Amino acid sequence: MIIELPSTTTGAVNKKLVELRETGGAVTLGRVLTLVVSTRESKNSEDVIDAANEASREHPCRVIVVARGSRTEETHLDAEIRVGGDAGASEVVILRVFGELADHEASVVVPFLLPDTPVVAWWPDDAPAVPALDPVGRLAIRRITDATGADDPTATIKSRLGSYTAGDTDLAWSRITYWRALLTSALDQPPHEQIVSATVSGLATEPALDILAGWLADRIDGPVRRRTGPLFVELELTNDDRIAISRPQAETTATLARTGQPDALVALARRETRDCLAEELRRLDPDEIYEAALTGLSKVEYV
Repeated sequence: MIIELPSTTTGAVNKKLVELRETGGAVTLGRVLTLVVSTRESKNSEDVIDAANEASREHPCRVIVVARGSRTEETHLDAEIRVGGDAGASEVVILRVFGELADHEASVVVPFLLPDTPVVAWWPDDAPAVPALDPVGRLAIRRITDATGADDPTATIKSRLGSYTAGDTDLAWSRITYWRALLTSALDQPPHEQIVSATVSGLATEPALDILAGWLADRIDGPVRRRTGPLFVELELTNDDRIAISRPQAETTATLARTGQPDALVALARRETRDCLAEELRRLDPDEIYEAALTGLSKVEYV
């Protein structure tokens, strides 16, 4: 069910939420958090809402989407409430703010925060320079950005360390969870050789590969190279052995190669935003390994 409330107020929207709970059985009981999504009003807004809805199936929550419209328009608030089949396992409150309201997102969000539940903030496109100091970021214990859509993804992911505060993370980090798991699993196999150096190759505009290189650089003593080219990660081991994972850009299956062993095919599709978001919502504590990977970026050689 979708209820539209054009040119409204936060009080009127809250009143409608209460009415829906009393008459339609739409309740917030069992919600584990409040997810605040700060985005631009654009043709991609529905994709962002869909990703939040899908993530809410694993983490029942209230989703508050603040979509910033034109600052040159007359100041007003258009709202939309989605419940039931249109809201995943959550209830979705969409707040489209125009004019001066576009500069006061936090004030619009506060009336809809669920009591006694943690707040997570997500910026799917433009993120503040220091998320923890942003008015919306101050409300949250966990702050999620995404460098993938930035004008300069590499520079953006590198800048995350300077603004890092415990509780920050980026979806570029969760996009490489399976790559990290495969590499770790391969290294756990005998003869347990040491890594001498590593190479990470792929699109120059893929910050997930930059943070993967940073993660490797933080964990090994040898050089880590980041280059543009076919998608692969290669670890050079002692005794001239190697481990490599390669995958064509548009494919969902990768090849795991190791010296002295037959190649193996492994499922390794690019992760959807909704899956990455759901993973980040599983933990509300600081991610020290992500911070270490950001630190490791300074050691990566770009060739």
